[in-house]
Amino acid sequence: MSITDVLSADDIAAALQECQDPDTFEPQKFFQTSGLAKMSASQVKDVFRFIDDDQSGYLDEEELKFFLQKFESGARELTESETKSLMAAADNDGDGKIGADEFQEMVHS
Repeated sequence: MSITDVLSADDIAAALQECQDPDTFEPQKFFQTSGLAKMSASQVKDVFRFIDDDQSGYLDEEELKFFLQKFESGARELTESETKSLMAAADNDGDGKIGADEFQEMVHS
C-alpha cells in the first residue's frame, strides 16, 4: 500500500508545506489538510497500519519521529517536542504508545 492510494498527493504536499519548519507541526491541522480527518474510522486505521513500521499494533516515539516521512520520504523528522506533543495528544491510557483506536480518535477529535 502507498499512502497516495488513500490520500491525494496534492493534499499531502499541502499538509507538509504547512509544517516544513521545525516546531510548526500541528496534528489537527495536518489531519485536516491531508484529508485524514475526512476518512472513515476503518480508513484511518489502514493509514495507521501503514505508519506502524514494525507492525506491533502501536506507534512509539521512535516511529512518531518519522511520522511526516511516512507521507513523503523527503519530509523532515518531527522535533523531540513535536514527537512528545503528538504522543501526549493521542496516548489516552498513558502507556507510552499509540494504538490504532487512539490514533483514530485523535484524527477525528
